[in-house]
Amino acid sequence: MKNQADKALITIGHIGSAYGIRGWLKIYSYTELGTTILDYQPWYLETQHDWHPIDIEDQKIQHANIIIKITGINTPEEARLLTGKALAIPRSRLPILDPDQYYWSDLEGLTVVNINGIVLGKVIYLMATGSNDVLVVKGDTEQAIPYLPGKVIKKIDLANGQIIVDWEAI
Repeated sequence: MKNQADKALITIGHIGSAYGIRGWLKIYSYTELGTTILDYQPWYLETQHDWHPIDIEDQKIQHANIIIKITGINTPEEARLLTGKALAIPRSRLPILDPDQYYWSDLEGLTVVNINGIVLGKVIYLMATGSNDVLVVKGDTEQAIPYLPGKVIKKIDLANGQIIVDWEAI
């Protein structure tokens, strides 16, 4: 993390390409239902050294794309400078989950240990596959482990930074 303030922010998406001639931008959402990203405002934009709040002048859904207009960005050239930048919100803006539910950001970076005590690596990211989510774990090798609580996922221990899994080391 870049500084202490980053700890309170959760990345919820990133800026895609410029859209149109007036500085609009496509947004790629990391929220479970893509368009719910619009419900979590204010947004913070990642810069080289920090996060800065942005003012969204207008927003719309067009052809299944989320499109926004940021105040002060008025040309495609200005918009292109923001392509790829992360968008975050204060963690406090997220709904409170049930005790057995987790945000992906809570799981990223945790150490994955199998039931035999063998460290498989760390969760580097998660992905949705349709039938279930998948933990991508990097250790000596990189492997995909199905996120199936009770079956493969035996215990998530945020306090100790571990996920215990019923999964063989490769």
